[in-house]
Formats: sequence, structure tokens, C-alpha cells
Amino acid sequence: MKDLFSSGSELYRQARPQYSQAVLDEVLRHVSQRECAWDCGAGSGQFTQMLAPFFKHVMATDLSAAQLAQAPQFSNVTYQAQPAEHSTLGSASVDLVTVAQAIHWFSFDAFYAEVRRVLKPDGVIVVLGYGLIQLQNTELNQQVHHLYSDILGKYWDAERRYIDENYQTIPFPFKELQTPEISLEYQWSGQQLLDYLNTWSALKHYQKAQEQNPQMVDALAEIQHFLHNRTELWHVTFPVLLRTGVLD
Repeated sequence: MKDLFSSGSELYRQARPQYSQAVLDEVLRHVSQRECAWDCGAGSGQFTQMLAPFFKHVMATDLSAAQLAQAPQFSNVTYQAQPAEHSTLGSASVDLVTVAQAIHWFSFDAFYAEVRRVLKPDGVIVVLGYGLIQLQNTELNQQVHHLYSDILGKYWDAERRYIDENYQTIPFPFKELQTPEISLEYQWSGQQLLDYLNTWSALKHYQKAQEQNPQMVDALAEIQHFLHNRTELWHVTFPVLLRTGVLD
């Protein structure tokens, strides 16, 4: 499992989109018992905090201790820095395993073996995430997609393709349950959009390769110029990637 987000953990926590109630409802409707949930690759706890009210105990793990340090605290949540492929959870102890925007970084075979070990016989695994941002404003959308594909294309890690392919090409060796199409929709300020773009791992790779600040990327500068002195909110949408399975 790669750790690309320890650097800039606070910005990641603040700028990444939050999952909706519709996503949470879809996850929970398959879970018959709610003793223990494992949120793996939890990062700064974006999805952990949504699970906390519904389970007696939530174990949230991530390779990055810096990310976990940004997560909100709950009396029934335990945060531990450990790899996805080797947890400290007991065998057949977990009702729900969730992986939010992280499965593409894992060693699939080793992680799924661990999932099979820790899940109860009627347990559920949910892999979720969000795809490429879409903006209602056509010009701004074109600029963001130009940055994503044309400027940063070669700087994305190879695993990013799984997101571009809507998680449909990841291995998923479970009995799969049908899930609906869901989108995340927000009204963002220009600064919120820029903060989100600055969490892109490809920008960090570009910065290292070019030895310059990501803000100096011409395509990003064009977006900054477009947003300069504009106070309106921008309608943004993220398609939700969602796969749900049970032991077969």
C-alpha cells in the first residue's frame, strides 16, 4: 500500500469531498449486525465519522499516522496506523469492512485474504470512492479536465486508472450485491475548488519532477485567473464509485 497523503494531511482533511447521507444509507442497508466495523484506509476519518454513530465499535486504520492524527475523536472509534493487508482484528469479528477512496492503493490479494479472515459469516464489504470532478460551468470544467488529463496525465500513479474505470476493473472476489447510481453534489467557492485541486497526488509528483510549486503549473494558473475576484459558488459533482459484496 502506498502512502501519498501524509504530506498535506490537514489540507486533505479540509478539502476532500464528504460522503452524503445517501451513500451512508446504501452502505448500512446491507448490514444486519452492527457490533464492529473496520474502516480501512481511513485517512483523516471522512467516512469513519459517519460510521461511528451506528456501530458499538469502529476500528479505523491507515498506513499514514499523519492522516489519522487529523481524524475526529469518538469514544467508540479506535485509530491505528497499520497496513491494510495485516490488521490486528480478530478472526470473524467484523460486521462491515469499508474502504473509501483507497482500495486502488492496496495489494488486492493480501487485503482480500485479510477481509475474509476478519469478516463474520454474514459480514459485508463495501468499496467506495468518487470519480473525476465535474463542474456545471463549461469553461471551468474544460480547464480542470485539461489540467487532469493533458498536463498531469503522466504524473498520476498507475493505480489511478482504477478510479477512471469507476472501480469496475478492480478484483472483487465476493458475491456482489446490486447498488444504485449516486452522485455527490456541492456548491463550492473558488478557494474550495483550488484547495481540492491542490490535494491531487499528481500535482505533488509534478512539483517534484519540475522542481517548482504546483501553483506555477500554467493550467492551474489559468484556473486561478478564471476564479480571481469571482465570488459566486460553483456547482460541482462527483460520481460515486460503489461496490458491495458478501462472503460466498
